[in-house]
Amino acid sequence: MSTPIIEGLVEDLAAEKLGLVTILSQQPPSAWSTPTPAPRWAVHDQVAHLAHFDHVTRLCVSDPLAFIALRDEMGDLQTYVDAVGPANTGRTGAEMLQWWDHENLLLRDAALVADPTERVPWFGPSMSLASKLTARIMETWAHGQDVVDALGVVRPPTSRLKHVARIGVLAFPNSFVTRGLDVPDVPVSVSLEDPEGGEPWRWGDEASTDSVSGPAEDFCLVVTQRRHVDDTRLSIRGDVARRWMEVAQAFAGPAGDGRQAGQFGTPSGVA
Repeated sequence: MSTPIIEGLVEDLAAEKLGLVTILSQQPPSAWSTPTPAPRWAVHDQVAHLAHFDHVTRLCVSDPLAFIALRDEMGDLQTYVDAVGPANTGRTGAEMLQWWDHENLLLRDAALVADPTERVPWFGPSMSLASKLTARIMETWAHGQDVVDALGVVRPPTSRLKHVARIGVLAFPNSFVTRGLDVPDVPVSVSLEDPEGGEPWRWGDEASTDSVSGPAEDFCLVVTQRRHVDDTRLSIRGDVARRWMEVAQAFAGPAGDGRQAGQFGTPSGVA
């Protein structure tokens, strides 16, 4: 029952996972205990989170009633999320990668046989299967960024970041709502450079008084709260665009703490 869109998303999810697995496979066992920029989360916790929530996502796709039962029984979501890493401390690095590979494959298989017209439940509003897979790509990339930042590894950006950027653009209203702020009625256009040299990715009216432009990777780092906007090469025009980049949040849930300016140094080309 899959469609070309679903098949493409499944392929990109597999590629995003493989990129991080390749990096982790080259690290010594001690790397798994390295603290990441996320407070109290080591590399081990980041991968446990990805593996476990690939499993949870598969439930929402293939067995919605089981997912709803899990959601109704778990209590506080953040407490549940934070408990995943400690619950899996007994797994070695190799076992962690095997677990994630298994859960990710099961999720991809489930997505390919699911009805793409059916909405799937989640912790917030239900969403389309395509949106759920796109969110998994975003989560995999974002938590992978925490890992590569912790390990000091350079991860070349790819055109798969378009999925992350799109979520970031669509999350414009939610970025303000999660902080109890009024959603601005001033449109902001976005123009991003494809890291693989393709045509720029554009959203909104280019004639807008407010705009955000620059490298796609930098935009994605900001909307996933992995970089402070001042530590990027983004060009921002207008007060609303600036406010957005200061509160941008591509993921659901309460407002995140983000990163502090200067936490990762200043990129080349930024004063």
